[in-house]
Amino acid sequence: MKLYFSPGACSLSPHIVLREAGLDFTLQKVDTKTKQLDGGGDYWALNGKGYVPMLEMADGDRLTEGPAIVQYIADLAPASKLAPAAGSRERLRLQEWLNFLTAEIHKGFTPLFSAETPDNYKPVAVAKLSKRFDWLAPQLEGKTYLTGDTFTVADAYLFVLLSWAKHVGIDLAKWPALVAYQARVAARPKVQEALVAEGLLKKAA
Repeated sequence: MKLYFSPGACSLSPHIVLREAGLDFTLQKVDTKTKQLDGGGDYWALNGKGYVPMLEMADGDRLTEGPAIVQYIADLAPASKLAPAAGSRERLRLQEWLNFLTAEIHKGFTPLFSAETPDNYKPVAVAKLSKRFDWLAPQLEGKTYLTGDTFTVADAYLFVLLSWAKHVGIDLAKWPALVAYQARVAARPKVQEALVAEGLLKKAA
């Protein structure tokens, strides 16, 4: 399999999941501004959506959209317990989390990263995200991860989203539960591996 990624982008989520699942894969870096592949090539020609992540599967078929990709990866390695069994109530809860994260948190950051967003709208976007964090933080009370004590694909996604806060001037210190959660996930060895591979963290000596 091949994962098309951009360092620190939402593609970091399936990157983490691939490592947690213990699957073999290669990485293809994409410049999301120029839509060029590292080493040459037009990303538009491969993915008409133009954004990452994209997973090229073993048979050459390509899958886009992070929540779909991470569930596919999890199902390839059920022993990793990155996602509950398809059709179970627990899987529905995981999908509920993935939909919330993609629609309410991920998209909430979009205007803050866009140069086209009027300056007077950015405080509005920050306020909306803050309300989501106000709701999210208590959901982690008494739990190690979003669904309990087991790390799932939703945790990989939320970890990446929370990492964006510092880039748009949102101080997570207001939500100690989110800070502690972020630190727990960051300490996972496979998460560390992914961060190093994307050049986001220096490799330990």
